[in-house]
Amino acid sequence: MIFGEFPLAECDGLLLAHSLRLPDGAMKKGRRLGRADLQALAAAGHVSVFGARLAADDLAEDAAAATVAALLPGAGIVARKAYTGRCNLHATQRGLVTIDADIIDRINRVDEAVTVATLPPLTAVRAGAVVATVKIIPLAVGRELIARCAEQAGRGAALGLLPFRQQRAGLIVTEQPGDPAKNYATAVTSSRRRIEDLGSHLGLVQRCAHRREAVALALREALAAGCDLLMIAGATVPKDRADTIPSAIVAAGGEILHFGMPVEPGNMLLLARFGAVPVIILPGCARSRRSNGLDWVLQRMLAGLPMGAAEIMAMGVGGLIRSAPEAEEDPDAVAPAAQRSAPGCRVAALVLAAGSSRRMAGGNKLLAPVGGVPMVRRAANAALASRCVGVVVVTGHDAAAVRQSLVGLELEFAHNVAHESGMASSLRAGLQALPDDIDAVVVVLGDMPCIDAGHIDRLLDAFDPQRGNIVVPMKDGRRGNPILWPREFFAEMQQVQGDIGARELLQRHSDRIDAAACDDEAIFADVDTPAALQQLPLR
Repeated sequence: MIFGEFPLAECDGLLLAHSLRLPDGAMKKGRRLGRADLQALAAAGHVSVFGARLAADDLAEDAAAATVAALLPGAGIVARKAYTGRCNLHATQRGLVTIDADIIDRINRVDEAVTVATLPPLTAVRAGAVVATVKIIPLAVGRELIARCAEQAGRGAALGLLPFRQQRAGLIVTEQPGDPAKNYATAVTSSRRRIEDLGSHLGLVQRCAHRREAVALALREALAAGCDLLMIAGATVPKDRADTIPSAIVAAGGEILHFGMPVEPGNMLLLARFGAVPVIILPGCARSRRSNGLDWVLQRMLAGLPMGAAEIMAMGVGGLIRSAPEAEEDPDAVAPAAQRSAPGCRVAALVLAAGSSRRMAGGNKLLAPVGGVPMVRRAANAALASRCVGVVVVTGHDAAAVRQSLVGLELEFAHNVAHESGMASSLRAGLQALPDDIDAVVVVLGDMPCIDAGHIDRLLDAFDPQRGNIVVPMKDGRRGNPILWPREFFAEMQQVQGDIGARELLQRHSDRIDAAACDDEAIFADVDTPAALQQLPLR
């Protein structure tokens, strides 16, 4: 490449070095000048311009930038069109950026003409975010230089993306007498924002007293509901592993992995687990919008990276977080509703809890404890922990006691005054209570306490709102419950009579049924008798 100032008579085919303003517009840097361009420059009074004339083995800056950028991306990263000597690389979805610093350093050491800049490793990004940029400094470079860059890049991917995996999160908020009402709102609001920003959803939110027994029970409920990740916002932050919430985790069968972290803010985070389900006791700073150690833990955990004591203790270098000031939470904020639906698909859950338990020898089976939790509460928790956008519980027999067993859960109620007539009347009462913008409903039976959010979410995964398919859970050729019904069937469902539910509708519309495969017996395990209750596996 020959760079310099050239008289206009020698500028045909020259690459323009600097943008120029002309009376009729602008000529951008990097433009290859033609005869019309030279006439316009002469008319504007220019007698010479700075530019570059390429040799046969030269690549213009855009082609060179694109070629180097193509050497870098792994899964989840794409290069876009180069412009003015720059080629940006973008994330294709939400996730954490991975960087092979050795490859980037080797390319940057090839020659001052080629530069590659990236985000810091393990930065969380949204779809479309720029994660790296290649910039060619001069207007062109030799092909031999680009070949050296390719040699240094090797066959490894310098840039990658670990996509965030969708998880069902549960939040337990503990309270003490006299706590300000805003504490609950800010804990839920900030936790929901963090979880949903990472592509997961916070469905199940529980309030309980700041006592070991109450927290242990709430943990058992959340695990039975099918939560993949649990967070606890305590009325007080633990000061020791023997404090209220850590001891509750151990009492419920959990294991403390690590207490504290070398990250500020976020020092007081505690990490525990129940088998494969992680539990995080939130530090006090988690109620703030500002970045803190909790964000690092959640991001890496949801990206599938290991997270234990060793990983936390390795966060100290760079662990002093100084984020830009952001607006604090509104002290009068009301916790927003969970945003759990897939785009263009709003599915609600109906929990039928109106029956009179005639075969249970006098007791209300829905209030019977299963694993220490009332049966109907287990069903409601499963619906809340799923991606259903709302939960309506239909009451009837013993309505006050059923409602009392569900205190503290974020759901709605519909009362069936005709509950003695059978299940069909409860379906009608529940369907009439649903919002008008619901695309489908999952009918959950209150006497099936082994159903969890995973079973319900399988139905949502198989639902196609364009086709309007009925989705039923299946195992070994047998159909179980719950069942997902598209809106177009609501009118027919409200015409059903008696105590057989919508069984006849399934036969009538068998051509519209799709199966969602399930791998356990929970979809068959309903409780009608004391013997059936005794045979349930405790979870």
